[in-house]
Amino acid sequence: MKMEINVDDITAWVGDFFWPFIRLGALFAAAPIFGARTVPIRARIILAVAVTVLIQPSLPLLPAIDPLSPRGLLIIFQQVVIGLSLAMIMQLIFSTLVMTGQMVATTMGLGFASTVDPQNGVQVTMLGQFYLIIATLFFLAFDGHLVLIRILADSFTTLPIDGEFIDVQVFWGVANYTSEVLVSAVLVALPIMLGVLLVNLAFGVMTRAAPQLNIFAVGFSLTILAGFVLMAISIPLLSPLLSNLFANGFGFMRAVVN
Repeated sequence: MKMEINVDDITAWVGDFFWPFIRLGALFAAAPIFGARTVPIRARIILAVAVTVLIQPSLPLLPAIDPLSPRGLLIIFQQVVIGLSLAMIMQLIFSTLVMTGQMVATTMGLGFASTVDPQNGVQVTMLGQFYLIIATLFFLAFDGHLVLIRILADSFTTLPIDGEFIDVQVFWGVANYTSEVLVSAVLVALPIMLGVLLVNLAFGVMTRAAPQLNIFAVGFSLTILAGFVLMAISIPLLSPLLSNLFANGFGFMRAVVN
C-alpha cells in the first residue's frame, strides 16, 4: 500500500511554518536588540526559525496557499508589513531615549561628544548611547522581548493569513503615537535641562554683578558637573517613566493588530 502525498498537502505543511516565519523574520530584522547590526543575520534567521517552531502549535489553522503564486506573493508582502510595523513602533520608543540623551548633551555642552551606535550604525551622542543602554537593560528586565513575541503570536488570530490588510487609519495612529513619544522624550530630559538652565542663569547673574570675575573660565566645567549630578539624581526616577513608556507602546501595538 503506497502513501500518496499531493501538492496541496505539501503546500499546507510548508505554509504552517512559512507564514509565521515571514512575519517573525520581518520583526526580528528591524526590532530593537534583535535587529541590531551586531547581531548576525544568520543568528536572526535561526532565532526566527526557533520561535516559529515554538509558537506554531498555538496558532490557528493556516490556509494552504502557494507562496510562489501571485496571491502568495501578496500575502508575503502583507506579513512583512505587519512585522515591520510592530518593529517600527518599538524602534520609536528606543529612539525617544536617544533623543533624550541628545537634548541633555546639548544643554550640558557635550553635544560634540559622539560615538557610533552599534545597534543602528549611526552617530549619536555619548549620553544618547547611555540612555539607550539603560532602556535596553530595562526592556530585557521587563521581559519586553517576550511580550513583543507574544503580541506577534496573538496577531495571527486578529490579523490572520490572507485576511484583511492593516487599516490605513493605523498608520495615522502611528503618526499620532510618534508625537506622544516625542513628548515623553522631553519629559525625561526636562528636569536635567531645567537644572542646567538655572546653573547658567546663576552664572549670568554673577557675571552681571561682578564683570571682573572670569566666570566663563570655570562655567563650562561646572555646567557639565551640574548636568552629571542631576543625571545621577534623576536615574532612579527613570524606572516609572520607562515602565509607562513601554506599557503604552505595547498597548498601542495590541491596538494595531486588533
